[in-house]
Amino acid sequence: MPVTSPDKVSLFAEGTVSTLRLIVYLAAAMIIMVIDHRGGYLQGLRNMANLVVEPAYRAAALPSEVVRAGKLAIATQSHLVDENRALKEALLLAQVRLNRMSALTAQNDRLKQLLDVQRDLGLGVQLAQLIDIDLDPFRHRVVLNAGSAQSIVVGQPVLDAFGVMGQVVEVMPNTSVAMLITDPAHAIPVMVARTGLRTIAYGTGAIDRLQLPNIPISADLKVGDALVTSGLGGRFPAGFPVGEVLEISNDESGMFAAAIARPAAALDRSGEVLLLQDLPQPMGPPVPEPGMQTPVEDVSASPAPGGQP
Repeated sequence: MPVTSPDKVSLFAEGTVSTLRLIVYLAAAMIIMVIDHRGGYLQGLRNMANLVVEPAYRAAALPSEVVRAGKLAIATQSHLVDENRALKEALLLAQVRLNRMSALTAQNDRLKQLLDVQRDLGLGVQLAQLIDIDLDPFRHRVVLNAGSAQSIVVGQPVLDAFGVMGQVVEVMPNTSVAMLITDPAHAIPVMVARTGLRTIAYGTGAIDRLQLPNIPISADLKVGDALVTSGLGGRFPAGFPVGEVLEISNDESGMFAAAIARPAAALDRSGEVLLLQDLPQPMGPPVPEPGMQTPVEDVSASPAPGGQP
């Protein structure tokens, strides 16, 4: 059987002395806890113990903190990358929408100008859009989204909100081709609005230039004079803006002057045009408006056939 050393006494050994010792220890612990609870005399001791133990706690928790911080940094960076990408896409989409809105606003303004022109003219017109353009130095043509199915015919004048653009030269079922007034093969009779001087404006192959050759030296023509259609030739009705005189010079012979004009129409910017339609002249007496009485001819005073009253 095991032999217990007499100098080693266990706290929980059997016997009256050990039990009494345990009771004393428990009573002392309770007294200390009550005193500390009432007066807080051991708070300083606990603080000193915390100062000693806290570094051990921090050292023990350091590996988990490092792992947590690394995961948080990776997650945060990934989140920031995704958020940055989403913001860039949203910004690009907003920019596209803004550009589209600006384009729609400009188109709306152009259509409003065309409608105002249509209302002011009081003529039969048809709206069409440009779907293609050919502006090489030898051909200034545009393709319109209206053709014979929309009653378009060769020779119809083409206008935009600012002036004459050209005339239809080719018609297909649903499209047509118009020659611009700056085409080298185009010529249009014009008149100086200020003086009534009539001449011909020719295309030069440059989208912003018209040429007026063979003007008499004595003609009253000035820089800034407005050119309008004269109505001669029957192709373009009179009074539509054609251009503005930019410069005047004498030709080589010295007998005539030549002028350069800028087209009034926005040939390189207009996307919608108006095509003029020929309107038949009304025949017969005007139709009376509702509520008006038609004048009755007094036949009593008219002589009878053969001169008899």
